[in-house]
Amino acid sequence: MQAKETLFADLVQGRAQQFQVPLYQRTYSWTEKQLGQLWTDILEQAELLESGEKASTHFLGSVVLAPSPQNEATFPRWLVVDGQQRLTTLSLALAAIRDHIADGEPDEAERIDEEYLINKRKNGSDRLRLLPTQADRAQFAAYVRGPLSEQAAGGAVAAAYGLFRRKLVEAADPAAPQDVLRIEEAITSRLTLVAVTAERADNVHRIFESLNNTGLKLSQADLLRNYLFMRLPTRGEHIYETYWLPLQDSLSNDELEQLMWLQLVLDGDDRVRRQDLYAAQQQRFERGEVSEAEIEAYIKELYRRGALFRRLLHPEEEANRAVRAHLHRLDTWQAQVTYPALMLLLDRRQRGELDSADTARAMSYIESFLVRRMMCRVPTNNLNRIFQAVPGQLPLDVAVADGLHQLLSAENRFWPDDDELREKVRTAPFYKFGRGHQRKMVLQRLEESYEHPEPVDFATAQLTIEHVMPQSPGDEWLRMLSEDVADGESAEDLHARLQHTLGNLTLTAVNAELSNHPFERKQGLLQGSHLEMNRRIAATERWGADEIRARADELADRAIALWPAPLRGVGRAERSRDWNLAHQVLAALPHGTWTSYGDLAAFIGSGAQAVGSHLANTPGVANAYRVLTAEGKVSDGFRWTPQDAGGDVRARLSADGVRFTASGAADPAQRLSADGLALLVGGAEDDQADGEENAAQPTPESQVEQPHADPFYLQLVAENSPERRFFRQLARNNSFGTVEAVRALFDRWEEVGGSILHLGNDHVIGANLTLGEAGAPGSGISPMGLLPSPGGGTAYVPLQTLAVHEPFTDHALRAEFLRLLNELEGVDLQERKPGPDPSFLLSALENDRNRELLVEALMWLRDRWESRDAG
Repeated sequence: MQAKETLFADLVQGRAQQFQVPLYQRTYSWTEKQLGQLWTDILEQAELLESGEKASTHFLGSVVLAPSPQNEATFPRWLVVDGQQRLTTLSLALAAIRDHIADGEPDEAERIDEEYLINKRKNGSDRLRLLPTQADRAQFAAYVRGPLSEQAAGGAVAAAYGLFRRKLVEAADPAAPQDVLRIEEAITSRLTLVAVTAERADNVHRIFESLNNTGLKLSQADLLRNYLFMRLPTRGEHIYETYWLPLQDSLSNDELEQLMWLQLVLDGDDRVRRQDLYAAQQQRFERGEVSEAEIEAYIKELYRRGALFRRLLHPEEEANRAVRAHLHRLDTWQAQVTYPALMLLLDRRQRGELDSADTARAMSYIESFLVRRMMCRVPTNNLNRIFQAVPGQLPLDVAVADGLHQLLSAENRFWPDDDELREKVRTAPFYKFGRGHQRKMVLQRLEESYEHPEPVDFATAQLTIEHVMPQSPGDEWLRMLSEDVADGESAEDLHARLQHTLGNLTLTAVNAELSNHPFERKQGLLQGSHLEMNRRIAATERWGADEIRARADELADRAIALWPAPLRGVGRAERSRDWNLAHQVLAALPHGTWTSYGDLAAFIGSGAQAVGSHLANTPGVANAYRVLTAEGKVSDGFRWTPQDAGGDVRARLSADGVRFTASGAADPAQRLSADGLALLVGGAEDDQADGEENAAQPTPESQVEQPHADPFYLQLVAENSPERRFFRQLARNNSFGTVEAVRALFDRWEEVGGSILHLGNDHVIGANLTLGEAGAPGSGISPMGLLPSPGGGTAYVPLQTLAVHEPFTDHALRAEFLRLLNELEGVDLQERKPGPDPSFLLSALENDRNRELLVEALMWLRDRWESRDAG
């Protein structure tokens, strides 16, 4: 290899020649940021030329070239191994200069064309001095041939040319005119390049790999594409046009990489990680002498499977109604973790090994597996391994759908059976596990099971999850519950145990109107609902413990009918995992906190007596002595087990930071309720659920099936979660009531279509309520931010930022938003210019009505923003 410093003019001028960007290279991708920086450098060099200063040139970067297989003695052709972005950009800049001066200085325009852009005496594609990769070729050629020819609209090439034309108009401003030909001279003779030229015998692919390892960070899909087309010297053009380009047009680069990974998994490599895709596939090809025909067969198979993969991403493209419905629900669930199994089913169907009915039946097992696990509170941390192993472990001696049913029912797959599902529907706090969209989908499917003759259109209905018995019950609710208590349990304990269970939850579009009102008022609103489940609730005379359990039993029956059970005798989950969940949360109790038997029972879906019995007879449970009675006293039945350290319980609690009142009870302000306990592991569960969204690229933790009661693992996940850091900081500076109120606000915001964006670092981290893709220009907004500030967290309205987004450039809309917020009790927000963003204390959200008013104000803003382009 030879390397020398050169100028753009010296590289491309002279006799006819061509620089070819190979098929394997990524498409042109410079953005306005890189183009703007280059233009600044060009103008700086042009000014130096104008002043006559002998300053140093500007180093632009390197260009790596190799002889093309199509090279001719009279017409040299070079492969651009590296540097196509630079060469393409400079060529487009010169084309823009040529077109800018064409009317006034046609001779100069013709000179630029012939010296830098075209081979005057060549025809067809040989006429271009730079020949981009096929995906960019037509558009680039259109601009090089001139602005009067037909040009494809859009794309990075068009954007770059357009930017240079605008910049040249700016440069011609009479107030500060700049010589356009000086700008041309700066491009061709003041920007230096290092040209590295390989010999014919050099391994171009190894050169490319080395470049990638030293700074040119390509994706796994880029690397594999490069590798494939470097090994197609004679068939590359045909294969690229016939298979690769249509595939590349139908999928994003990230989706294409995911498809390549899935192809490896479908071929039996159930351990490969997405980040190791390129190395794994390369190793397969290099086990023997691979031919062009084998590379072509691989790309053709990728192309075939690409059409199947699109159905996972866009379920509406699936023709069969039943299969389409399952794909829609799994897409709503955000179950990317199941892609290996879903691709296998679609692949086998296309090969004729099962029909659409059996494909839908097999997908019902996958859906049931996810839904039952979520309803029964099974952690998600090993789902990656389970589904990635499906193609390699599917039984060969039974039909595909039956084999999948058998495989998912196997030991340690933890697919809950009917008995466990029924128990958990009755007792588990459904509202505190899984994700908001998943909980909503379960309720939607249950409503659909009633087969109402005029069903609700869930795609357009603005439905949210409603607690029939409210989370903050008034005196009337507590009096009703007091009629149902038994075994010394208080109405408050019964409420804590039942409020989040499925039997007490429904969907409604009038959540704010229902609020915390007594049941009699809610009945009237629910009676007018279009949802059958709400009408059935309204037909009940009262809404106490017995009614909630009865509805839970009814919904359990429907869930069992909707979501098939695992096969018996193949293997089942261990019931001990509920106690493991209790052990996890006790191990995670923060310093200076305690909880009660009733709180812990409500958290795991058990009873207070069962919790007390378990802790009394189970050695080695961390922090078991920090579980007290509801009054904050050590239970009369508490005993240290022989294996525990023992000692005075109150002294141990004091050492752990628990304060005591004058009556000798633990400080109630330090008590963690069932919802507070959920926060301790909620971050871990949410992070594990994130693995479903990124299932195609498993994290190291997801490669190992973690024990369910591993406090260290939970702590590790929690430390890496921005959400967990936010709530940890919030809990340090605010009451537990405020923390729980913020958590409830986040749940409501996600239910109405918003999202939460956490920003900050390990020391200070905030949360933004966002709509759309906040942070992407023009794609989203953040109408409110939350900070866990010392002395009391605050919520603020970023009015100055909001004012640059349509339609909130209108001051009247911003003023109306503040007016709606000021309806919250204790909130008085005023716009000050200049001045800080208006804010209020998060403690105001402990008032349920305030929280509902806030969500109503945010929904008002959301509706204005979503309709901004109407008309």
